[in-house]
Amino acid sequence: MHIRTSGIPGQAAPNHPWAGAGLSPAMTGVVTGARRRAVRDGDRHVDTAHLLHSLVESDPEVRDAFDGGPQLARVLGYLVQRSIGYGLRWQGTQEDSGAFPAVREPAGEGWSPSAAAAMDRAAHRALLRGELHADGLDLLVALVADPRCRAVEVLERAGVAVEALHGRAADRAAMEDPQG
Repeated sequence: MHIRTSGIPGQAAPNHPWAGAGLSPAMTGVVTGARRRAVRDGDRHVDTAHLLHSLVESDPEVRDAFDGGPQLARVLGYLVQRSIGYGLRWQGTQEDSGAFPAVREPAGEGWSPSAAAAMDRAAHRALLRGELHADGLDLLVALVADPRCRAVEVLERAGVAVEALHGRAADRAAMEDPQG
């Protein structure tokens, strides 16, 4: 029996620094969960909605950035519906909002351009704080910074005020910054 490690059928494991050993244990779990969702949903690429789903499920600090339980429940409801209808229009298409430069080299395989750009922005935020690894709040801020990505579409459909979420997540991340 051969076990694929990439999580994306027929593709090699991405070797971008954030796509494997360069991730903290918590973010490795987020990426692994997002890859698993992409495979289960029949998608060729991990997109920002996969990242958001995995992030919300696994990171309590990210959940705390939302405006209460009902809002979070609506977001999770939309994310769960993705595989049973809501996200079917996305199947077979690659997400690229065009809002940010994306990774176009082979290292970005298995990731939508928007998801790769979000991971890069999260890693950059961590470096600006003097940290080697991005955390969940870094990724949440990076996701909502792209107003045309699938994650933001899900958030808006769930009634989340994205700018307010961005501010709460950035404020929480700043409170955790030992230099800030």
